[in-house]
Amino acid sequence: MTTVARVQPPLSFRPGTTTSGDHGHAGHPHRRPPAGQDRRTVDSRTGGERRQYRTVFISDLHLGTRFCRTDLLLDFLDTVDCDHLFLVGDIVDGWRLRRSWFWDGPHNQVVQAILAKAAAGTRVTWVIGNHDECLMAYAGLAFGGIELVRESEHELADGRRFLIVHGDAFDMVVRYAKGVALLGDVAYNLALRTNRWLNIARRRLGLPYWSLSAYLKQRVKEAVDFINRFEHAVTDEARRRGYDGVVCGHIHHADIRETDGIVYANDGDWVESCTAIAETRDGRLQILDWGARARRRELVALARARRSQTTGGLLPAPADARRPAREPAA
Repeated sequence: MTTVARVQPPLSFRPGTTTSGDHGHAGHPHRRPPAGQDRRTVDSRTGGERRQYRTVFISDLHLGTRFCRTDLLLDFLDTVDCDHLFLVGDIVDGWRLRRSWFWDGPHNQVVQAILAKAAAGTRVTWVIGNHDECLMAYAGLAFGGIELVRESEHELADGRRFLIVHGDAFDMVVRYAKGVALLGDVAYNLALRTNRWLNIARRRLGLPYWSLSAYLKQRVKEAVDFINRFEHAVTDEARRRGYDGVVCGHIHHADIRETDGIVYANDGDWVESCTAIAETRDGRLQILDWGARARRRELVALARARRSQTTGGLLPAPADARRPAREPAA
């Protein structure tokens, strides 16, 4: 059986159940919500919604490239709180930075936001990937409250044990043909650059965002086969080592599925899809799709712009605004 969950709003994944619930984390009792509830609060400072989870997994931020969606990432970090934050590799793109330096203000803000979470009591674990492999010599050390590791494991609230790896060790091209992998990285960046100009043109035509590389991943047989082989390799390793599941990144394709009793969870990326994996307080896993959230907002803005054009720039007032003011009580 295969089960997939994607949050737009939240849906959850747990073998054999679709109910929701919460249990606290022993390390952060002040964050413990009432049992059986998912905690959502309102930020008293900004008035915005805050979501609280037991654990959050993000990967493939690729800080140091122009393609990192720092705007959505900062919104995510400002909205989502957790007891344990896993950075599942390729957080900084050392490959790209070696070729050409790019690091602007929003990239600094992302680093500062993560450090602020660590300072506030969130446990932060950075699992090193292939693009940030320059940090491998520091595995086992901690900087600014962030622990650097080659791989990790995590026990969900319901007792299931998960292997946490970036996933590049299961990519035969990265492992055995580094030169080919570097060429592939150049080709991928070219596709992202093409995608950027394509969507600039689409916006001018009043069309919503569309991802070229996501389309190719779904339609090109070799890409689909690669994703399937990667999933099988990672889940086979988790099974061999006695885990109940695995959380990884690397292939920029968010998914949660169960195959032969082993749960495969990929948290996607923050270059295109802008997704994360979250664990609720009763041990369910779900995909948080910040990219879809942004696309919905874009569609609403486009619809309002079209309505404004057809009404000569005058939009009807909201229903509440058209109602007469209520007389004060005597």
